[in-house]
Amino acid sequence: MRKISLILACCIAACTVSAQPGISEMQQAQQDLKSTFFSAFDLSLIVAGLFGIIGGLRIYKNVQMGKDRFTADVAAWFFAALFMTLAGVFLRAIFGI
Repeated sequence: MRKISLILACCIAACTVSAQPGISEMQQAQQDLKSTFFSAFDLSLIVAGLFGIIGGLRIYKNVQMGKDRFTADVAAWFFAALFMTLAGVFLRAIFGI
């Protein structure tokens, strides 16, 4: 009785294993991830560039207005742009692309 139930359990397990996606589906999923990820990586670089430009313009305005304390603004805008750049690089490393 035990042998029959063990054989039946193995047959059921084999049927569920064969229902899993194949290699072609996995390659298609990897290709889809690569195509969408590069646009996300480019987007992170574009946003970092925008942070740099906007930050530079705001700091320039503060200097022209005669404000003495703008070092915190420089650091904030610089690290915002650096974070966006590193976020794209980090995601690229995580996904192995």
